[in-house]
Amino acid sequence: MPNPWRFELHLEVIVLVTALTVAYTYLVRVIGPAAVKVGESPITRKNVYAFVGAMSMLFAASWWPLHDIGEQYLYSAHMLQHMMLSYFMPPLIWLATPEWLMRTIIGHGRFYHVVRWLTHPVVAGVTFNVAVMVIHIPGVVTASTESGLTHYALHVMVVTTSLLMWMPVCGPIPEFRIGTAPKMIYLFLQSVVPTVPAGWLTFADDPVYHSYGNQPLRLWGVSAVADQQLAGAIMKTGGSIFLWTIIIRLWFKRFAKSYAQEHNYRRTPVTVPEADAGTLTYEDVEREFAATPAVREP
Repeated sequence: MPNPWRFELHLEVIVLVTALTVAYTYLVRVIGPAAVKVGESPITRKNVYAFVGAMSMLFAASWWPLHDIGEQYLYSAHMLQHMMLSYFMPPLIWLATPEWLMRTIIGHGRFYHVVRWLTHPVVAGVTFNVAVMVIHIPGVVTASTESGLTHYALHVMVVTTSLLMWMPVCGPIPEFRIGTAPKMIYLFLQSVVPTVPAGWLTFADDPVYHSYGNQPLRLWGVSAVADQQLAGAIMKTGGSIFLWTIIIRLWFKRFAKSYAQEHNYRRTPVTVPEADAGTLTYEDVEREFAATPAVREP
């Protein structure tokens, strides 16, 4: 009988997280000091915290029990995996990557120009949203539940396109990023396209994915229809809340500060310039009048 709580050791996840951690540590400690100015630290504490957060997110999304439940029992758990890998983890990866490290990886030649083209807001946004639509095709979902390799390949596609999508927002290369107002519009558009599959899942009367609808064991008694409705809610509500939180923060960071400065009630001190030697003053006029004799009328 299926047992969703049977522990499984996903060795590939351990190898992946360990390899990424070792590579990051090597680059920071060995190559980093030679890539920055003398006396300058290769990374900041913010980079370290972001890297730990990204690796924790990757491990949690790919490890037992979330991965096993999402692959075999609940599509809502599968959707939560995608949210973690496409919305939450990629920004942390870019925040963990200092500029010198990214420039070391992509160089200044042809690969640099390819990456710059792929991270153009239009190209990156379209690529990401096409990937989002593809992973919700019923045949693709069925294939991912029947093959662990396909499941991980789809995850690689999601993470790769997500990294491209997030580069214009918080990437480490300044010339790849866009301005604050364009970022707000860009992130708003990213919250629009997922509405299509999310609405499809939420309002469908029958199970959309038979690989999840025909499960012999309904975990926690959740029906197939309720499971896919929950998945649609996670996709739309969770993604929108996350993106709109960033949009609101960008708005306050960009516009609220200047608004507060322009609409305060504090008096601005006025500096009166001192009169120089060539400036005519009231005292000079009064003194001239006193020195001039009065003119008598005839």
